[in-house]
Amino acid sequence: MTAQGPPEPPCDDLSREVILDHYHAPPGKDALERVDVEAEGMNPLCGDELDLAIQLGAAGRIEGLHVDGRGCAISVASGSILHDLVAGRTPAEARRMLRAVKDVMHGGSMPDDVDLGDFDALEGVKAFPVRIKCALLPWTTLEEALGKAEALLADRGPVAEGDSR
Repeated sequence: MTAQGPPEPPCDDLSREVILDHYHAPPGKDALERVDVEAEGMNPLCGDELDLAIQLGAAGRIEGLHVDGRGCAISVASGSILHDLVAGRTPAEARRMLRAVKDVMHGGSMPDDVDLGDFDALEGVKAFPVRIKCALLPWTTLEEALGKAEALLADRGPVAEGDSR
């Protein structure tokens, strides 16, 4: 047990290295040119916080993604992995990844039909229920933002390929 909270989930050296790499150098902290939707997440149990903003581009793709997490290594690494996986995708594609991540964290196995990239490094977290919320904070925040993005896209109507609204 650490002085700051529950024990860290067991993981092999490679998983630990992947998590720490994402924790120390997470992408997506730069401000976006334009913010179309944003959401804030917080884990009241441990104090992890996350700000997420999306810039929608051509054909409704996630053209820009700002993910700024403050908290434990698991939460920040999960946000970093989210950025790597979701940037450039459509909200529907992002939602498919979101469902797969939630399934894995709630006891399911890694899906064969969805590439979750480095998220497999966080799979051991599911053995520690209190830490699952840390890993899912970026994803539940994304879920809120995707709902807003989908509503915005529905209001916009069909977008022609190449239109960069």
